[in-house]
Amino acid sequence: MAATVITVQQLLSPFPTLPLTANSADITFTALTITEGDVFTCTGREVILISNGTGTNTLTIDSADDNQGREEDITAYSLAENDFAVFGQGLTNAKGWKNSSGQIKLVPSSAEIKCAVLRLPAGYPN
Repeated sequence: MAATVITVQQLLSPFPTLPLTANSADITFTALTITEGDVFTCTGREVILISNGTGTNTLTIDSADDNQGREEDITAYSLAENDFAVFGQGLTNAKGWKNSSGQIKLVPSSAEIKCAVLRLPAGYPN
């Protein structure tokens, strides 16, 4: 079975058309797939938000070897009940994060782990 593809959510630009319409700034958290994990194609402008529901659960972010041959997985990152975490701030396009297909893979220990991958608008953060 292949990993599930995560829908990346585009953030509003810093100067959106006003007034904002209802729900236009909302984000959605989606439960991650336990066995095969989930992937998204990265541009280098992504932020990975993680939430945990009930109990203590873990998340692994599979990395790829960097140009020095190092693989730096984030392995079994522990989240307590109702915890939130954020990953990838400015690093998602860096060597060691994405695989040869340009994807980052997230593997949870439980369906209680949910994710929202947010993409900054083109031109940011510059």
